[in-house]
Amino acid sequence: MDDKDLLKSVTEKANQWLGEGYDDETRAEVKRMLESEDKNELIDSFYRDLEFGTGGLRGIMGAGSNRMNKYTVGAATQGLSNYLKVAFADLDQISVVVGHDVRNNSRKFAEIVAGIFSANGIHVYLFESFRPTPELSFAIRELGCQSGVNITASHNPKEYNGYKAYWNDGAQIIAPHDVNIIDYVNKISGIEEVKFEANPELITIIGKDIDDKYLARIKTLSLSPEVIKRHHDLKIVYTPIHGTGRDLIPASLKNFGFTNIIHVPEQDVADGNFPTVESPNPEVPSAMAMAIAKAKETDADIVMASDPDADRVGVVIRDDKGEFVLINGNQIQLIFLNYLMTRNKELGLITGKEYIVKTIVTTDLIKTIADAQGIIMYDCFTGFKWIAAVIRELEGKMRYLGGGEESFGFLAEDFVRDKDSVSAISIMAEIAAWAKDKGLNMYQMLKDIYLKYGFSKEEGVSLVRKGKSGAEEIVAIMKELRNNPPKSIAGSPVITVKDYASLECTDCTTGTKSTLDMPTTSNVLQFYSADGTKVSVRPSGTEPKIKFYIEVKGKMNSIDDFDAVNAQAVAKLAEIKKEFGI
Repeated sequence: MDDKDLLKSVTEKANQWLGEGYDDETRAEVKRMLESEDKNELIDSFYRDLEFGTGGLRGIMGAGSNRMNKYTVGAATQGLSNYLKVAFADLDQISVVVGHDVRNNSRKFAEIVAGIFSANGIHVYLFESFRPTPELSFAIRELGCQSGVNITASHNPKEYNGYKAYWNDGAQIIAPHDVNIIDYVNKISGIEEVKFEANPELITIIGKDIDDKYLARIKTLSLSPEVIKRHHDLKIVYTPIHGTGRDLIPASLKNFGFTNIIHVPEQDVADGNFPTVESPNPEVPSAMAMAIAKAKETDADIVMASDPDADRVGVVIRDDKGEFVLINGNQIQLIFLNYLMTRNKELGLITGKEYIVKTIVTTDLIKTIADAQGIIMYDCFTGFKWIAAVIRELEGKMRYLGGGEESFGFLAEDFVRDKDSVSAISIMAEIAAWAKDKGLNMYQMLKDIYLKYGFSKEEGVSLVRKGKSGAEEIVAIMKELRNNPPKSIAGSPVITVKDYASLECTDCTTGTKSTLDMPTTSNVLQFYSADGTKVSVRPSGTEPKIKFYIEVKGKMNSIDDFDAVNAQAVAKLAEIKKEFGI
């Protein structure tokens, strides 16, 4: 389709949004775009329908078929309602939980979603105000619901919002329900099919009772209560970065026994504009700047943050020089899983039926630790719905110790089925106290892991490519890598290529191909070189970006080798990024 045809198509589509079925605010916004000389905003708002993917919706807020608004959210909820009535036709009453984060319009969207569910005869438990995403997962299981929806765009910029759909196990939806729901959503051909008139009798407001039950269950995860008693005054700086962790995370830390929680007052303000940061993402160092400043001011032991919907966790620790450093998501996973495996072993709780889970793009050093501890490790696709799928499959057969992914998400419990910063921050504080009890700081503990199990350094690079042209560029990058895979990485020959889109593994030394044992396909490429380097490439399913995950290996013969080995890894990562043009 050329530019002239595209403009004609989007103009026709936009004119439909001027009809009486749309509210005045929407019609005015569409009219403004139609009358503007610059048609880029019009095209981006209408060139496609905002796709209801396997995780739900995510997009920029505004009028248009490719935007998050009352009508795209409404169509998604009507489609989900229709499918729930088919999937659970044997139930007298279907029930769902609806929650939301602090973003602009999140409460509005949540009330619209609750209203549509109720209009379809579905009982809704609607949180009284913003709550962490993992608490929604907990509530679905606790209340015996069949589904749930959380209005959140996680750590995306303030212009975005999103719609996450959950199933009756409290996990985000996977096959066969994901594709079935997508079909039902796509069958909604017009807004006249959406039942917007709420039935208040079917909406129950929930809040503190669920909070208390959730926090009580999280407290049961503590493995070192005596250590916490000895170090209850550990200085912990915590910031919610204007998000939903503001109330429950400090409450959970106090529940664990910590008495010295230091706040960043400016960031305790719940605000969808995230006024004190460029990006409300604890992966980004600038988002942690105010908390680090507070830590310097108070001589704190550790700094932690949660993202706006409180599922991801950021951690800042002191290095050998006493300087505060933001550790990456892989290091967070290493610290969590090493502690949980080691502590369970110390307590005599390992029976041979314990397991952990990580995603394929997360550091492979975790498997080395698990093998040494005699604990089974499972690899899965990126996204906590896949970690939850493993938990569901093994429920009642084996004991889950923990699982996570490099994108700063961790889950220590099986009574929640999504990443959980409420429990993660509580346990990370416990780990800091445990290390202190041994005369170590967190940085020294991390170096001990590298010395014992092997050095690994990782870096993630995201190329943001917005709009229609950006989506096309991401497709082209993946196509080029498939057609012309690298022969070597930083001078080391590529020996294995894994293509999860075709579930094909190629041994480059022999040309032999084998099938990857995964539950479905995914648009991910991985390249392994002879020296242990791993490069994974994956377009994001929820954001306009393509991600490169690079992992390089090294060997430490003593703690004193760390700086030199780390410097070599930094240089190698830079070389690899240059080779891949990132």
